[in-house]
Amino acid sequence: MDMLAVQLKQDGLCTVSDLARQHGVSERTIARDLLLMREQGLPIDSDRGRGGGVRLDRNWGVGRLNLSYAEAVDLLISIEVSEQMRSPMFLASLGSVRRQLVASFSPDKRNKVTRMKSRILIGDTASTYVQSGVAAPPKPVVQALHQAFMDQEMLAIGYRREDGVTSERQIEPHYLLLKYPVWYVVAFDHLRAATRVFRCDRILSARRTGTQFRLLPRDAFASSLDGNDLLV
Repeated sequence: MDMLAVQLKQDGLCTVSDLARQHGVSERTIARDLLLMREQGLPIDSDRGRGGGVRLDRNWGVGRLNLSYAEAVDLLISIEVSEQMRSPMFLASLGSVRRQLVASFSPDKRNKVTRMKSRILIGDTASTYVQSGVAAPPKPVVQALHQAFMDQEMLAIGYRREDGVTSERQIEPHYLLLKYPVWYVVAFDHLRAATRVFRCDRILSARRTGTQFRLLPRDAFASSLDGNDLLV
């Protein structure tokens, strides 16, 4: 019902059949949920007749924000990155938001998130030359890298170097490095049997392998990170 409320507020007029198809339930289930939402006080209007639909008043709030664990982790890490970059704008309330997010985790997950945050490194701003050639990585690559990083899982990637040469690698994504606005993966590369830094937007494909790896200390990547003036 929370998802329905958000959708009805954003999309405007929706038909019951469209909502049923999008959420994989019957029209009867949608009709029942809409009735419950009305009983809870949500101002849901409906247009009768052929082609009619339902909508939620755009001036009405949808209640509390419900985040999954992964979404809360992403938001918390984004806040930490913003604070580490010492951006002077829009940071006044981030401390309160961070405390609320941390309080929502169990002690075990709180410790896990703290360890994960220590694996996010901030370096110098990327050069104008690098920024001119950066592109957004493909969404499937971002999703696989994100999950493998969180779970300390080895990743099989296709990678294209600056000179255009491509190769297949198996990497352990130990750290993520932001040289704004470019993200890098600081990894152990099994093809070279050495530490390497890979630019995320040059990763052509990424597949989780299901194989866990043991996290190496940052000192093990000193040669790869030399000269970055990092913050942790």
